[in-house]
Amino acid sequence: MNDLYTRVVEASEAIRPDVPVSPLVHSTALSDRTGCVVYLKCEHVQETGSFKLRGAVNKLRLLAATQCKRVVTASTGNHGLAVALAGRRAAISVVVYAPMDASSVKLDAIRALGAQVITIDAPPLQVELEAARRGMTDGLPFISPYNDLDVIAGQGTIGIELAEQHPNLAAIFVSVGGGGLIAGIGTALKEDSPKTKVVGCWPRNAPALYECLKAGRVIEVDEAPTISDATAGGVAPDSVTLPIVQQVMHDAVLIPEDQITQAMKLVAQTERWMIGKREFTST
Repeated sequence: MNDLYTRVVEASEAIRPDVPVSPLVHSTALSDRTGCVVYLKCEHVQETGSFKLRGAVNKLRLLAATQCKRVVTASTGNHGLAVALAGRRAAISVVVYAPMDASSVKLDAIRALGAQVITIDAPPLQVELEAARRGMTDGLPFISPYNDLDVIAGQGTIGIELAEQHPNLAAIFVSVGGGGLIAGIGTALKEDSPKTKVVGCWPRNAPALYECLKAGRVIEVDEAPTISDATAGGVAPDSVTLPIVQQVMHDAVLIPEDQITQAMKLVAQTERWMIGKREFTST
């Protein structure tokens, strides 16, 4: 049993009840359309609207045990929301660095949770590296959206749930940005459901980690704007996700922007779910 899988198992118990098990639901419409039996893992029902809450809660619970009082992170929205909420619950103040063009709705929601937001006129990867640098200068922990084993372990709890909810999954399709989600899920399924194929899905406009995997090392990758903004941005030079994803991912696909848009519309029409555009409100 590898160390990361052990962390995932520990996280799967420790993050409850702050992060509930999300439903795995059968989609009749998508199954009929594809000729496969399709299930959807409903991470959009998490309190901040994405899976990011898992990694944030896991990381901040561990930092809280060390009497940590303040952390720094970088985000285009979803990770920042998750860290802000987890920080509020753990009595840890949060500073979120974000690109100037990040969603104003998400940045306002982060502020509403009590976090400080600092915007920088730079691409997401440069914002991330600058936030890590400033955190080091100020002596504050930097919470990477993906380049952190505790965050990855939190995201990997989805894999534990999938294996329990449906033990015979043939394949899962995972959206990929920096690789934290697929690294965690893939690690869990490699142990709990080894016959399940793990397929990484990238926007064709934002294939940073995909190109790094092809090169076998972290490289600079030019990206274009994408509607899948949560999976955009480069990969930190020292990212731990690259070697993990190399071990746990079986296949990869690049998705054009028009297909992403069509998929969002299809899910709205068939499942009555609005994904990718959900606004967050704190209560």
